[in-house]
Amino acid sequence: MRELYYQRDIDRGAERTLLWLTEEVGELAEALRKKNREAMMEELADIVAWTASLANVLDMDLEEALMEKYPGRCRYCGSNPCVCEK
Repeated sequence: MRELYYQRDIDRGAERTLLWLTEEVGELAEALRKKNREAMMEELADIVAWTASLANVLDMDLEEALMEKYPGRCRYCGSNPCVCEK
């Protein structure tokens, strides 16, 4: 996403990028409600793309954030797969 859209994302700014991301979440909800699998796949891809764009605008490493919060095991019980009640 950085390579493709970084300058456009920077010009748009964090707040407007977040609005686009939020719109895509709404579109996913609609596709889910309609049980439209093709649309769900498309909207999931859009959500990931807009999340990556927002991370770029905020100068944050999305992969680093994911690995820190979700290190391949449950944050609560330490197991993979999770076996806790949370």
